[in-house]
Amino acid sequence: MLKVAAGAAAALFVLTSPAAYAQGSSAERQGRLSVTEPGSITDLRVEIVKAALQLTPDQDKYWPAIENAIRTRAKHRTARLENLVDRASDLRGSDPLELALKRNPVDFMRRRSDALAQRSEDLKKLADAWQPLYQVLSPDQKRRMALLRLSVLREAMNRIRGSGPDLFDEDER
Repeated sequence: MLKVAAGAAAALFVLTSPAAYAQGSSAERQGRLSVTEPGSITDLRVEIVKAALQLTPDQDKYWPAIENAIRTRAKHRTARLENLVDRASDLRGSDPLELALKRNPVDFMRRRSDALAQRSEDLKKLADAWQPLYQVLSPDQKRRMALLRLSVLREAMNRIRGSGPDLFDEDER
């Protein structure tokens, strides 16, 4: 039971840190994202992927579905983080034991299940959007895509270790 509680606390810390990081004034943040910047980051991600792939005109017809899936996924992620920030702000200053006794673990599991289901649905839509384009990519384009994937994974590992910029989510692509 203690291991589960410690794991849940660690997961909450990891999940709330990006959301908490986005809060606060610009003077406090010094380089952290503002509320309006997630859309800009998504725009940048989309442009980086598209530029790296150097799509041909025939391949370009597949891009709108991919871009839409990326943007939808980013929008849902932002909504989840905002919800998490709201919930975390409600918990600040409260006694952890009293909160644990008041909280309904079944409700928590249902909320978590809903969040995971949304992430799963978004990821499936992204995979479905990528499938037709991936089949017509050249070997060179597939190599560039693999390099992008490695870069994203490296950024994710840096985030997990607590170093490096928070530019990419490990499963945004």
